[in-house]
Amino acid sequence: MRRYIYLLLLLPLACIDPFEVEVPEGPQLLTVEGFLTTSPGPHIIKLSRSATYGSAFEGLVRPVRDATVIVRDDLGNVAFLAEDLDERGNYLTPEGFRAVVGRTYTLQIQLIEGNVYTSLPERIESVPEIKNLGYEIVRIPVEGETNDRSGVQLVVDVDDPADQDNFYFWRTGPSTFIIKTRPDLFFIRPPAADDRDPDPKDCCDTCFQTEFFSNAGIYVANDDNFNGLTTRIPAGFIEDDGIRFVETHRAEISQISISAEAYRFLRLVRQQTEISGSVFDPPPANIRGNMISLDDPEEVVLGYFMAGAEAKEEIYIQASEMEFRQPAAQILDDCRVLPNTTTDTPSDWDPN
Repeated sequence: MRRYIYLLLLLPLACIDPFEVEVPEGPQLLTVEGFLTTSPGPHIIKLSRSATYGSAFEGLVRPVRDATVIVRDDLGNVAFLAEDLDERGNYLTPEGFRAVVGRTYTLQIQLIEGNVYTSLPERIESVPEIKNLGYEIVRIPVEGETNDRSGVQLVVDVDDPADQDNFYFWRTGPSTFIIKTRPDLFFIRPPAADDRDPDPKDCCDTCFQTEFFSNAGIYVANDDNFNGLTTRIPAGFIEDDGIRFVETHRAEISQISISAEAYRFLRLVRQQTEISGSVFDPPPANIRGNMISLDDPEEVVLGYFMAGAEAKEEIYIQASEMEFRQPAAQILDDCRVLPNTTTDTPSDWDPN
């Protein structure tokens, strides 16, 4: 009898009416991503729209097409950017265009609807050359896994000039590396069948692959603690996926001078991306860039237009000299089927 009494008391608690929450759709904010440097172009300005909360297109890039995009310097020179018809929303500087140290640049955008946006001016400051580019092997323990993640931490030596305040940003350029596959073990899977039929290919097991990827992190620094000194700074990270470091890998680093405002923006973005959920994390922040609407100054525009001088350096990493590598991945196919591959040795390939 006591059990039945408990059940009767619990029955009212089990009946819960669902509460419908109406979430208003947020604005689709204009996002501007772009970098102008002293290196030969084309330089890319990317325009897109953020998706509203709960949208079916959430997480997808919505390119902004058919905009008029120009770059203007402090002498009145104007460069019109053309939209890439293969990558809509990407706007390219004219052939041969490059920024000049000492000049100040402003990005101006007019959308097809007529809305006009402008950036705050960005001045090009000189950047020291990379004195030396080296690397260190980094191992990252993974909970529940016997094998660590690992990769190559790129490190630069910089002679910082003493006569100016310097703000640095490093980004990883395209990497080219030798890739190994096993076309002799290629097989075909007949439709609606579980068995596999061997179908070896005669070629090719060795290719050069070029990969374009962003840093796994944001690498910035200012010279408050090393003004006028030579210092060694982490500048990039390339993860070892079992393919990139099977033989010889050529990595490239760009060292770019940026403004104090761009440095603060990137530092805040890095701070937000490194939030882990701990109680010691900084609170999320609304990070404003340097783009403003000329029609509505209160409109929020995401992103930042940056400009800076650029110095590049490359390094060849030999797999035989790495103290730790991931097990080589088995690719049972012709290496030429992979993207951005060729059997021809690049004309500028010089690992010696």
